[in-house]
Amino acid sequence: QVQLVESGGGLVQPGGSLRLSCAASGSIFSIYAMGWYRQAPGQQRDELVATIAFTSAGSTNYADSVKGRFTISKDNTKNTVYLQMNGLKPEDTAVYYCNAQIRYSSSDVFRDYWGQGTQVTVSS
Repeated sequence: QVQLVESGGGLVQPGGSLRLSCAASGSIFSIYAMGWYRQAPGQQRDELVATIAFTSAGSTNYADSVKGRFTISKDNTKNTVYLQMNGLKPEDTAVYYCNAQIRYSSSDVFRDYWGQGTQVTVSS
């Protein structure tokens, strides 16, 4: 089994910063990529925020709405992904979900796993 444990959400004023973390544990042979998605109130949980490949190059992908404000990074040795969020805006308020594409053996396919979600609220 694979578990994703998120941390770092909370309440912050506009213009403030937060750092989210997501650690994957369990039966992990390899990770293809990890990333963050968010679900704003009344919206579907399919808004991509940022992703990063678990390769040496670590290519990244960001939603246009967060480019220049958010930075995704990883620690391969800890199977952990981070999301540094600066210049937060009220429209960033959402539940942030960690996603990972993991396989548990060399003959397995990569499967999607999700964290439980962490609330980020940007408000004065």
